[in-house]
Amino acid sequence: MRSMPLLCCSSAFVVVLLLLLCRPLGANGRAAPPGASPPSPGAPAGQPVQQAAPAVNGSAAAAAGLPAAAAPPPLVVIVVEGHHHLRRELIAAIVLSSVAGVMIVLAALYAFVLWWRSRRGLVDSKDTQSIDTARIAFVPMLNSFNSYKTSKKSTAAMMDYTSLEAATGKFSESSVLGVGGFGCVYRANFDGGFAAAVKRLGGGAQNCEKEFENELDLLGRIRHPNIVSLVGFCIHEENRFIVYELMENGSLDSQLHGPSHGSALSWHIRMKIALDTARGLEYLHEHCNPPIIHRDLKSSNILLDPDFNAKISDFGLAVTSGNHSKGNIKLSGTMGYVAPEYLLDGKLTEKSDVYAFGVVLLELLLGRKPVEKTAQSQCQSIVTWAMPQLTDRSKLPNIIDPMIKNTMDLKHLYQVAAVAVLCVQPEPSYRPLITDVLHSLVPLVPMELGGTLRINPESPYATQRHSPLLR
Repeated sequence: MRSMPLLCCSSAFVVVLLLLLCRPLGANGRAAPPGASPPSPGAPAGQPVQQAAPAVNGSAAAAAGLPAAAAPPPLVVIVVEGHHHLRRELIAAIVLSSVAGVMIVLAALYAFVLWWRSRRGLVDSKDTQSIDTARIAFVPMLNSFNSYKTSKKSTAAMMDYTSLEAATGKFSESSVLGVGGFGCVYRANFDGGFAAAVKRLGGGAQNCEKEFENELDLLGRIRHPNIVSLVGFCIHEENRFIVYELMENGSLDSQLHGPSHGSALSWHIRMKIALDTARGLEYLHEHCNPPIIHRDLKSSNILLDPDFNAKISDFGLAVTSGNHSKGNIKLSGTMGYVAPEYLLDGKLTEKSDVYAFGVVLLELLLGRKPVEKTAQSQCQSIVTWAMPQLTDRSKLPNIIDPMIKNTMDLKHLYQVAAVAVLCVQPEPSYRPLITDVLHSLVPLVPMELGGTLRINPESPYATQRHSPLLR
């Protein structure tokens, strides 16, 4: 701290001053020279003091041939005490000591002020980083937070139920963005032109309550461009509401398997979505402390903004690495995305998310759902169906999504297929880390979309009609 040198100098000054004051003074107020005898205690102050020279005995005088009377007269040393000098130096010492004391007090006050300001600035900076004021400035805050026991951990704003009801048209069907096992997601249009997505978790069941608190706790601490942002939450009777930033292009699931059947997603856009998702997972696995396992990564939980930037959402089932075991968490997930070791043995690691990412990558390549019904009314996973053909270069181009068929460099297609095959390996140890997956995808994404690929204008795959973002 900047006040510490000042405080140390003041302390050193006082120590030196005390050492000087403690040095013995002579009768005249100055330090007595070495070997000088102190004045006689019986001598009156201000009077001359006579000191006799050493006596010369008679024999010594006789031996010198001098008469006894011729002995030298005694020496007289006159010492005058200057009381006025002593008084003046004492006053000066007192003044200097007082000044030093004042300087020490001022230095201490200055240090305290700096410390207080630094603490205040630290708190302010943390609050600024944890709450996006531009997003929640419009939100009416409730006066009490007692009904939410984890509100101290979360930095999201508690919102008024009436404002959510008005913004969603009383949660009308026309405002529904999606439906899941937890409930519905609604589009909310607030006053001032601000739009958000509101997820309602109903029923008041214990699992619903746990997922609600878990998602608020994790999203309240996570900040990443490829993780959906939390705006606020609300508790009304048995219902729980979580408010997110609105992703205008919906989910990857709705884009691939909805009415458009992936027509808006070119090859390069699909690679960008895969890269963004890998970046989000890498942040969860490598940069969060402790690492976070999403546990429910799927195409419906990958949301797309107007520029097709992908963000991971829905952290209700997420767990922190090391904070789980086979017996303390319930087996959860979505069929087709769940890793086999987790499904069979309950073994959950970051490699479980890598498996789910591999399934998403297959969806992007093939345009098929993770689980589909066969002619025999049975279900078949995309992994089981595609694995024999993914490793055969002669068959691979024939199973690609028709929307992107013949729009990519075959060399890039083989590379992506190889990454997908590694991610969905039955043995977790054979799967790569998400960081390795990320590094494999970066060279396949154009620079304009966040990768490092330089597109040759003369290449037949450089046409812009397949890349809406490059228009």
